[in-house]
Amino acid sequence: MTPDDFVTLLGSERATAILRVNDQAVAREAMAAAVRGGFRIVEFTLTIPGALDLIEEFAARPELVVGAGTVLTEEEAKASVRRGARFLVSPVTDVDVIRRGGELGVAVLPGAHTPTEMLAAHRAGAPLIKLFPAPAGGPAYLRSVLAPLPFLKVVPTNGVTLENAPAWFEAGCYALGWAGALFTPEDLAARRYSSIEERSRVILAARAR
Repeated sequence: MTPDDFVTLLGSERATAILRVNDQAVAREAMAAAVRGGFRIVEFTLTIPGALDLIEEFAARPELVVGAGTVLTEEEAKASVRRGARFLVSPVTDVDVIRRGGELGVAVLPGAHTPTEMLAAHRAGAPLIKLFPAPAGGPAYLRSVLAPLPFLKVVPTNGVTLENAPAWFEAGCYALGWAGALFTPEDLAARRYSSIEERSRVILAARAR
């Protein structure tokens, strides 16, 4: 899968499942629940114990596209791709990571917040921009940014909820990253994987409207 292929797929799916938890076994079961609920693009943050093993495990499933999150260095980028990651996500814009991702043949979603950061990431070669952290203006903020910069493909991944998802799409986001609203701390703590599976179905059904 080329970076362009991934961009096209994400534009079609319009949703990624993003997981950050401090237990590898919980991470495996929680993401499996999201996949049963219909997610096909999934992201394990490298802060998860054994994250690279999980990336390799899930990347072996041909129906899934797996990414690595919280990628902060070129070394982490290389290790993630070696284990099967097809996209890399970072909370910050690091030109070296963007460049390395391009050399490795994967899409990079650097984190950016201001229009200046977003344009800098785009000019550095990032095909997609992760909007992080969630701006105070939410969807209205994104709409203001895209008015003069409509070519940016922005993916909000923080502060996304079922309630505000329609407003994000109306504001022009390219896709949405589902993290805490999908994998709630309560469900993770109680191992309520059936709730994550059902919530995944609700999220993806709402996305289609």
